[in-house]
Amino acid sequence: MEKDQDMFQLLLKEKNKQELSNVISCNEKTGQFGLNLTEGEAKELMLCRNESLKKYQRVEFGGGILEKLIEIFCDSQYISQSNYTNTLEQLQDIFYEFKNEAQDLLTDDELLTFMKEQFEGVCFGDLEYLEGTCLDKFAEAVRGGYRGYQSTGGEGEYSQFDDVQRWDKNVYMEIVKELFW
Repeated sequence: MEKDQDMFQLLLKEKNKQELSNVISCNEKTGQFGLNLTEGEAKELMLCRNESLKKYQRVEFGGGILEKLIEIFCDSQYISQSNYTNTLEQLQDIFYEFKNEAQDLLTDDELLTFMKEQFEGVCFGDLEYLEGTCLDKFAEAVRGGYRGYQSTGGEGEYSQFDDVQRWDKNVYMEIVKELFW
C-alpha cells in the first residue's frame, strides 16, 4: 500500500512539473502582449485551480484549462502585467463555476469563446459583470434548453439575452469632450 502511495506521489509530482513547464512556456506567446508569468505566479495559478476544482467539486484529467485561458485572453485590452495573475485566477474560477452552472452542456471552447467575447465587449474587462450578469443569464438559458450556441461555438450569443440599455461609446465620448474641453 505504501509503495502505491509513493508511486502516486511521484506521478503527481511529475505531472505538476510538466504542467508548470507548459504554463511557463505560454510566456513565448504572451510576451508579445507584455504579459509574463514567473514560476511563482504559475504555481499560484495552479494552486488556485486546485482550490476552484474542490470548491466546485470538479475533477480534471489532463492539464486543466489554464493554458487555454492564457492563450485566449492574452491579447485582451483589459489585461496588463499588473492585473494579469489576478485576472487569470478569477477567470479560472469563473470558468469552473459556469461549467457547473451550465450543467456541463457547454464545451470548454464554447464557454471560453463566450467568456472572451463578453469580457471584451459587454463587460469592458469587468469580471464581476461577466460572472454576475452575462454568464449568469447565459447559463440560465442553457439550463432552460437553449442550444443555439452549438452552431455558433459560443460567438454572438449574448445579445439575445441582454436586456440592459447601454451607453453608446461614441456619444459618451462626445459628451465628455464637451464637458471637459
